Amino acid sequence: MTQAIELPLSTERASERRLVGGVCFGHLVSHYYITLLAPLFLFVREDYGVTYTELGLALTAFNVVSTVLQTPTGFLVDRVSARMVIICGLLLGAGAFAVAGLVNSFWVFVAMFAVAGIANTVYHPADYAILSQHVPPARAGRVFSFHTFSGMLGNAIAPPTLLFMQSYVGWRGAFLGAAALGLVAAAVLLFTPEPPPLAAKTRKQETTNAALDGWRLLTAPAILINLVFFILLSFCGGGLNNYLVAALGALYGTPATVANTALTALLIMSAAGVLAGGILTGMTSRHGLVASGGLVVTAIVCVLVGLIDFNALALVVLMSAAGFFSGLTMPSRDMIVRAVTPPGAYGRVFGFVSSGFNIAGIVTPIIFGQLLDHGYVREIFFFMAICALLAISTVAFSTTRKQEA
Repeated sequence: MTQAIELPLSTERASERRLVGGVCFGHLVSHYYITLLAPLFLFVREDYGVTYTELGLALTAFNVVSTVLQTPTGFLVDRVSARMVIICGLLLGAGAFAVAGLVNSFWVFVAMFAVAGIANTVYHPADYAILSQHVPPARAGRVFSFHTFSGMLGNAIAPPTLLFMQSYVGWRGAFLGAAALGLVAAAVLLFTPEPPPLAAKTRKQETTNAALDGWRLLTAPAILINLVFFILLSFCGGGLNNYLVAALGALYGTPATVANTALTALLIMSAAGVLAGGILTGMTSRHGLVASGGLVVTAIVCVLVGLIDFNALALVVLMSAAGFFSGLTMPSRDMIVRAVTPPGAYGRVFGFVSSGFNIAGIVTPIIFGQLLDHGYVREIFFFMAICALLAISTVAFSTTRKQEA
């Protein structure tokens, strides 16, 4: 009797692990693609003879298209196979970057980044829909942390691998190599069977969800506040990741080697914090408290760095703490969104709230660029601290609305 029970459970868990692994691999590729242009920027610019602003149009096109289309893609995910949506996104992204590498036209290059922006819309709504539908709540937080960690890993491996390929086959060959990675991920998911959802809904329930969980659902206060939550987190995290080195140099004359060491420590400890946060979600259901604690530490570090010119060791320690505790919030962030999402609406809700990443990606360069250009460097750190503290208020509101429901 014991063996008869354990065998199906073992098979079910193995099937779940394969599916989670395939989804995480796809998420790694998505972040690899997001980072694709950064290490190759100078090579592409020199080849086409364009300005920094002109080449930046490719990134603008990518982010604008992703922002506009991600929520509609979430609606699609809730109606068709989320796994097939991811596969199509991987194939579309791989095709776009292959064309960008093969066709010698700058405007085709920009257009292909817009196409890649369409492909980018599939990952968050489809990934979270699959994970929410197939992973029990007790393990969801840990699986969400693996998902976030895989994206960070994609960001981390992109620069060295792309530069390695560029040194042998040029930037165009590097683009083709990146496209091949997407094809491999698509093949892995294609041959990964999708188990049935944890709880099958009746047709009546599905019809009710279709009627109630449309655009009106996305205007619910708890959903809108989570969108703001994602935007604020992206202002804080994106500011640290992208502007820490420049801000430290402008404010204190911090040597680039020291500032980059601090940035590396922040990124490594952020990844460690994500994994620790995933474990923590399995130990407590107070996800709002975990997220708030991580954000308080992040805000304190930002204020301290903005006020004091720390020595190299202290700076690295502080940024390590900021990275760890900001990473700690991420699995709890995903669990908070999951808690306010009705069954059958994971795609549209996660697609909608995670479009906050793209909104912040469009606005952040304007805000931080203006602050740097006008000499308000110290205010960059204060701005990030304020964003972290404001994010705490959104957590409190969101968790309160869930308790009232």
